[in-house]
Amino acid sequence: MLSQNPSDLNKVNIEDIDKEILRLAIIGELDAINLYEQLSAKANNPIIKKVLLDIAKEEKTHVGELQALLILQDKEQREELKNGEAEIKEKLSNN
Repeated sequence: MLSQNPSDLNKVNIEDIDKEILRLAIIGELDAINLYEQLSAKANNPIIKKVLLDIAKEEKTHVGELQALLILQDKEQREELKNGEAEIKEKLSNN
């Protein structure tokens, strides 16, 4: 993503704007996590590696915060997350 908005927020219905903003913010945080982890893997300096991984970890916290907000805003998202978790538990129990 790298600072490009993949969605035109001007075309989003007003009742959906907060959910779309949260989803875009999550995309940005996930992109940042990937970037920092990739940069850390390439860095030679162990201090730089450590700091980049620490920043990536902070971004993961941000994802959790944004997801928690999204779950509060979107009942369908909340239900589908539960359904997804149940499916994974079922698949794991069959192994």
